[in-house]
Amino acid sequence: MQDKIVRATAKDGMVRIIAGITTNLVNEGSKIHECTPVASAALGRMLTAGTLIGTTLKSEKEVVTLKINGNGEINGITVTAHSDASVKGFIGNPYVDRPLNEKGKLDVGGAIGTDGILYVIKDLGLRDPYVGQVPIQTGEIAEDFAYYFTASEQTPSAVSLGVLVDRDLSIKAAGGFIVQMMPGADELLADVITYRLEEIPPITTLISEGKTIEEILEYIFDGMDLKVLDSLTPEYKCDCSRERVEKALISIGKETLQEIYDDKKNEEIVCNFCNTKYEFTNDEIGELLNNSR
Repeated sequence: MQDKIVRATAKDGMVRIIAGITTNLVNEGSKIHECTPVASAALGRMLTAGTLIGTTLKSEKEVVTLKINGNGEINGITVTAHSDASVKGFIGNPYVDRPLNEKGKLDVGGAIGTDGILYVIKDLGLRDPYVGQVPIQTGEIAEDFAYYFTASEQTPSAVSLGVLVDRDLSIKAAGGFIVQMMPGADELLADVITYRLEEIPPITTLISEGKTIEEILEYIFDGMDLKVLDSLTPEYKCDCSRERVEKALISIGKETLQEIYDDKKNEEIVCNFCNTKYEFTNDEIGELLNNSR
């Protein structure tokens, strides 16, 4: 099934919904970083959150960066997303291995940890980026974003993020949704939606059964005048390039660059987000050094 993000409303615009299936995207990210099952689940939830939140940006020049680090064994996850639903991610320790939690599920919360902060950084093209932050609540990621939206953006929200890892370590299903109550929404409506969300199966179960994202939303918002506004195709996409790496090398400073050149060795730079390797000969380092003067 093809990945898909949809934006929708319900109850005459009183409910805003961003939802999607991200199985292929998460599988790509998991393969790139050679993740263990619990690391795949954690990275996949963050990638899904990133592509959902990225669609709220107004222009292609805007960027949102999500960071979570609860001082757990995963050692933090960073995700960067754009308005076209493209996203990339970096995980500090993709090889973490933990026993299942008390519910028999992958222990994402334990791997992330709760002694830290969730950051949402939006670069809107202004002088300074918008930085929102909240203490990590559970480390399970979905609950932490729900708390962020409610506490930092004053928007009551329900967030679901799921990743189902298959026996061969591939991603069998991944997806999620953000449901937000708009100003003036009836409190009773919020209670009804909360009850429905508590009663539905996990989103990965619904995806595994072959349901489309539209069918999942129709199931949740039955009788609530659901309107799908548009759709996007999410993609794991890194925007690194040799030119950017060259600028990064120059930015480390002439003194450090001179030391690298004097060692008469070649230099290899690996992108943290996609593991692409960029090799620079000693002569090329010398050229960068000359260009930086």
